Amino acid sequence: MKEKIFKIAQQAKDSSRKLSNLSTKIKNDSLQEMAELLEERADFLIEANFRDIHYAQEKGLSSALIDRLTLNPVRIKDMAKGLREIAALPDPVGEVVRMWRRPNGLQIGKLRVPLGVIGIIYESRPNVTAEASSLCIKSGNAVILRGGSEAIHSNIAIAQLLSEAGRKKGLPDNSLQLIDVTDREAIFEMLKLDKYIDLIIPRGSHSLIRAVVENSHIPVIKHDKGLCHVYIDSMADLDMGERIAFNAKVQRPSVCNAMETLLVHKNIAGAFLPNMIKRFKEAKVEIRGCPRTKAIVPDIHEATEEDWDTEYLDLILSVKVVDSIDEAIEHITRHGSMLSEAIVTRDYNNAWRFLREVDAASVFVNASTRFTDGGQFGLGAEMGISTQKLHCRGPMGLEELTSTKYIVFGDGQIRE
Repeated sequence: MKEKIFKIAQQAKDSSRKLSNLSTKIKNDSLQEMAELLEERADFLIEANFRDIHYAQEKGLSSALIDRLTLNPVRIKDMAKGLREIAALPDPVGEVVRMWRRPNGLQIGKLRVPLGVIGIIYESRPNVTAEASSLCIKSGNAVILRGGSEAIHSNIAIAQLLSEAGRKKGLPDNSLQLIDVTDREAIFEMLKLDKYIDLIIPRGSHSLIRAVVENSHIPVIKHDKGLCHVYIDSMADLDMGERIAFNAKVQRPSVCNAMETLLVHKNIAGAFLPNMIKRFKEAKVEIRGCPRTKAIVPDIHEATEEDWDTEYLDLILSVKVVDSIDEAIEHITRHGSMLSEAIVTRDYNNAWRFLREVDAASVFVNASTRFTDGGQFGLGAEMGISTQKLHCRGPMGLEELTSTKYIVFGDGQIRE
């Protein structure tokens, strides 16, 4: 296994040198061909995915995890759509970010360049295989994919079609490679190869991300847990608040930008919570509320301290009544994961306080946390959502997969 991982990394490094100078046309044509092949071979992908789902059901995985794992015709079309959207985006490679002239006549600029080789370690969602590959290819990076054992057949099938399409349109060999070793030791071998891999991006459980961060010899950008809040302010439009909160929790509860805690100002809690919780219950959401919430709607579970720090990824919601926007921000600061937070309010000053003071990658006023997504932000598919501050934050699109180098034009100048 060790030799296999080493060879994959070496091949990726060799490929990255060719990819970095590949024309935009070849990259775009490859992405278009990949999209077409995914749609043409949808039955092949669904058949491979069925094997993974069957295995997940036998292991007793939760319905939320099985949902993340599932491929169907709609999700395959969405994967293909993401590939085409990335093909349509401007190529960041080769962009001169800025130029300036020094008093000695030197012209100095910054040129956008690929990072090199990117390793992505992820769990459950096989669509990440297509998203990560497409973003890396368009930004001129070679990619090494290591998905979870629960999606091994789906990931192998997707990577096979992407590679086939890329070769047809002129991508260098080994531009994208999948590690098909399910043993976790493969991850730790990969994390040692800092000579060949330039960046690691982990996506998955908190335990996976922690293991990667603690063992990597390579720089890591974390896609950590999403413990997201929606705060219904005293000056909120309650109908809007209900729509936003329902969407943030129910539309797709198994993803990182779904709401896990609803915060409600005490002045409107009595008017807002009964109908809101009734609607949640009709959607099979289990409610865990603070004592003040239970006083308004008694027929719910009582929240524990642990609930405020739990990313459920399921139809479970914590609800807390707060005295003020200060308490709401304080709760978010203590318990949030810095991914996605929202306020519903008609008060201009409260909206801007929330935007300024809440420390998160994406902060919303009068909109659902579910919009924290590369596609929704117009970036095409995303490599992940960075919950740290270096070198990027939030949905990682094409620019976030590049660096810059200085370029200097002279006319014979020497340093005195």
